[in-house]
Amino acid sequence: MAQKLLVIDDELHIRMLYQEELTHEGYLVAMSDGQEPIVDLIAREAPDLIVLDIKIEPNISGLDLLQTLRGPYPNLPVILSTAYDSFQYDLKSIAADGYVVKSVDLTELREKIRNILKNKTGAGQ
Repeated sequence: MAQKLLVIDDELHIRMLYQEELTHEGYLVAMSDGQEPIVDLIAREAPDLIVLDIKIEPNISGLDLLQTLRGPYPNLPVILSTAYDSFQYDLKSIAADGYVVKSVDLTELREKIRNILKNKTGAGQ
């Protein structure tokens, strides 16, 4: 059964790019613009991994969403995705399992997803 990814990003073109590329890699991809409560979204979608934008308009912080989901979902892998590499050094970002700077070349993102999910399933065996 294919693993499910949840992409949370306020930019439609980013969500569409990620969905197309990651579906091509064999993942099921659910998408959100980040406007609904993250705990409800995770409960409904049951993802194996989340790709989370750090700056979600109008005024939602992906770093705050990350902190919110860590309580009920401490082991759910999250990769932070942003156009700004400076957030990599924010203390709140250490709760993430990975960090990528947005690019049309998704090689780094695909590798991080593959490695995190491989380690997650390998650890459970």
